[in-house]
Amino acid sequence: MDEARSLLKDLLPDLAEVVRLKRVLDARRYDIYRHQYFGGAGPNGTGSYPRELESLVKLLRKFDEEGVLVKSLDEGLIDFPHVRENGEEIFLCYKLGEENILFWHPMETGFAARRKTSEL
Repeated sequence: MDEARSLLKDLLPDLAEVVRLKRVLDARRYDIYRHQYFGGAGPNGTGSYPRELESLVKLLRKFDEEGVLVKSLDEGLIDFPHVRENGEEIFLCYKLGEENILFWHPMETGFAARRKTSEL
């Protein structure tokens, strides 16, 4: 768990930036999942994607390279794969704004099943 907490410190500024970029794109009514503006076609009429989308993709690649799963761009929710002492593979769960990694959940469940790390 110490490894994940150390990595979190390095990734926090990037996670905050991911949330900010998503909000900027949402405000412009840009659908990042379909790479187009709501109600329109093409990326943005110029043949290129918004600069913010390109920055967002670079940041998401960084999380992927670190093995961290981004679960919500809107909330800054991320999961760190972890193996408990009993051999069970789980996710350590962090949501932007929390003071540290304080929760975990089984791999087959999600945010709603979070438990305190003190129970590990």
